[in-house]
Order: sequence, then C-alpha cells, then structure tokens
Amino acid sequence: MDTTSTITVRLDDRLQALPAGSTLADLVALLGHAPQAVGTAVDGRFVPREQRAAQHLQDQQRVLLFQPIVGG
Repeated sequence: MDTTSTITVRLDDRLQALPAGSTLADLVALLGHAPQAVGTAVDGRFVPREQRAAQHLQDQQRVLLFQPIVGG
C-alpha cells in the first residue's frame, strides 16, 4: 500500500484524510464551506483567506475552522 499518497490532519476534534499536496483552500472547498464563511488556522497560526491556496498541509498538522468575527 502506498502511504505517501494521503496525509491525515487533525480538523477541530477529528482526523481528516486528504490527498498529499492538499492546500488549506482545498480542505475548505472539500468541506463545502464558502471561503469567506470561515476563518482558518494551522498549528495555532491564523491563515488569511488570500494565503490558503499557498498553505500546503502536512501530515499531522492541526487545522481549525471558525466563524470570523465581524462588526464593530
């Protein structure tokens, strides 16, 4: 079995398998979220929406999706 073709990330409180080379933008789309509907962080570091496509995910990273805070 080729174990290099997938990675596993911890998404909130569960494990999520993804194809190797997936980006944070790929994960948001895979889960069916509109890009502007969620905030994202990887390993405790906020990742702005415009940087998600460049954020390649690695095996065992922790990913957090959250509702963005808006208003004043």
